Amino acid sequence: MSASNTPRPWLFRTYAGHSTAAASNALYRDNLAKGQTGLSVAFDLPTQTGYDSDHVLAKGEVGKVGVPVSHLGDMRALFADIPLEQMNTSMTINATAPWLLSLYIAAAEEQSADVSKLQGTVQNDIIKEYLSRGTYICPPKPSLRMITDIAAYTREHLPRWNPMNVCSYHLQEAGATPEEELAFALATATAVLDDLKGKVPDEHFPAMVGRISFFVNAGIRFVTEMCKMRAFVELWDEITRERYGVEDPKFRRFRYGVQVNSLGLTEQQPENNVYRILIEMLAVTLSKNARARAVQLPAWNEALGLPRPWDQQWSLRMQQILAYETDLLEYDDLFDGNPAITRKVEELKAGARAELAQIDGMGGAVAAIDYMKSRLVESNAARIAKIEARETTVVGVNRWTEAAPSPLTAGDGSIMVADPAAEADQIARLNAWRAERDDAAVQKALADLRAAAKSGENIMPASIAAARAGATTGEWGQVVRDAFGQYRGPTGVSKNPSNRTEGLEDIRAQVDAASDRLGRRLKLLVGKPGLDGHSNGAEQIATRARDCGMDITYDGIRMTPAEIVESAKKDGPHVIGLSILSGSHIPLIADLMQQLKDAGLTDIPVIAGGIIPEDDAMDLRKMGVARVYTPKDFELNKIMADIVTLVDSPDR
Repeated sequence: MSASNTPRPWLFRTYAGHSTAAASNALYRDNLAKGQTGLSVAFDLPTQTGYDSDHVLAKGEVGKVGVPVSHLGDMRALFADIPLEQMNTSMTINATAPWLLSLYIAAAEEQSADVSKLQGTVQNDIIKEYLSRGTYICPPKPSLRMITDIAAYTREHLPRWNPMNVCSYHLQEAGATPEEELAFALATATAVLDDLKGKVPDEHFPAMVGRISFFVNAGIRFVTEMCKMRAFVELWDEITRERYGVEDPKFRRFRYGVQVNSLGLTEQQPENNVYRILIEMLAVTLSKNARARAVQLPAWNEALGLPRPWDQQWSLRMQQILAYETDLLEYDDLFDGNPAITRKVEELKAGARAELAQIDGMGGAVAAIDYMKSRLVESNAARIAKIEARETTVVGVNRWTEAAPSPLTAGDGSIMVADPAAEADQIARLNAWRAERDDAAVQKALADLRAAAKSGENIMPASIAAARAGATTGEWGQVVRDAFGQYRGPTGVSKNPSNRTEGLEDIRAQVDAASDRLGRRLKLLVGKPGLDGHSNGAEQIATRARDCGMDITYDGIRMTPAEIVESAKKDGPHVIGLSILSGSHIPLIADLMQQLKDAGLTDIPVIAGGIIPEDDAMDLRKMGVARVYTPKDFELNKIMADIVTLVDSPDR
């Protein structure tokens, strides 16, 4: 095949956004200049969960894991000097997807763009938020309604826009097996399409099936992952043909973007992550018939903290070298007819069909959320246990742990630190925006939005009108909370001990002995303060503590420090364990420690876990935190033994 006939490569993206809209805009324009061909926007947690930057739950979270977008002015600044009509933009947004898409449309209109030509994707997959990431707002049924409202609206007004990216990425991050990842994602897609059927004319439904895309994960077992992608392609073709009667092959095509696995990135010997990322990318690029349409790669140092622009550039260069220096794109599918690949694909399809049948028997994905959540927690526990037992090898973690210091992490500049002044700056601009807007127009737009939400009409036109009028993210979020109710998702953690005993005998004996000395069962309170919904670590700590014989309290995600302190007053724990992965550990834990002091509860030792640089860990210890754990602390039984020691030791 000549170079002129070589297919175009996939879209090159980098998932990015931080601090402020202006800072993120500069990063986007820099990355585009380096050869990135699409944008992938990361929003901060207040934006994802429908709060303004000055809300009590937003404290410490503004600009940490993405860019804050509180109103049209922020969206305008985010895409300044970036022509949206020419851009392909992916926005990783779910609960507030109707609102952020409305702001994007309003910003494009200000650029005089032809809205019908806008290209991109909103993730808009709220079901996986209940299962793995926690940025939901409302209960499942109204959330499903808003997903399909977006789909119906884009069919009419944004025909080149993908209204949903069914996201199995975070399912794997939460421990899903390949079969569970296939089944849970496909069950989500069918739940959406079943609901969408009543919102678009029959003749347009096949084309809408074709607009559903997927966002997947690719782990280190790259042959299995490649087979998973081929299984996705074949199962999706089967479902769209048999369940929905779609005849045109182009509307049955499985279209997906990917970010390769971040769960497997290690804090120990982080330079090894470069190889992991490259190998994982092969899983979604080698097989032409199952090749990703867009690829974004994490940076080698994401287990340490916020990547720098140079780190993101390094990941971008991996894609460019594979696409342009190798001959990969010159060949047809390399694996068609391979008997080993065919056997594995069929095995994965059979496992996924069995899971799909179980979910369908429960009434579909929305009805099966509790079931799917518990399966993920169990699968993740099994994965961690295999690493602890060294049945699964992780280089630099449980084998070959001795290594020379990495020069890549030397010095203070090896990771980027979020601008500490960004939150105050964002709040100041938010207050200025509120002061300068036409408040009467905003209130009318919000009233119309409230009426649309309650009446059942499509929520998009009223959301766009509110965006144009100057409403804020928090105001939009409050309207949908008022209309549909606030929701607290399942934790997936049973309070009943499991039957697992292997490797737990010694620590169970220690817990029993400590409980006897205490005169009651040793109790651990697990808390997730702030808006961070990545609950995998908290779930696994709670699960292991339960299996070791401790009494646990774990009420799930999105707790204020005050709520955690109140729970400590009520339940009388012997240890409080905090999990924060958003980078907001310093302000949130400082607040909680002060509230514990004010409540006279300083006798309860506090431990903390997250992606916490050593300088921050030292600051936490100075505040009185007894132990600090990071991703390198993968042996959960050691943490359990620490808890017993803390309870027994008067000076801790």
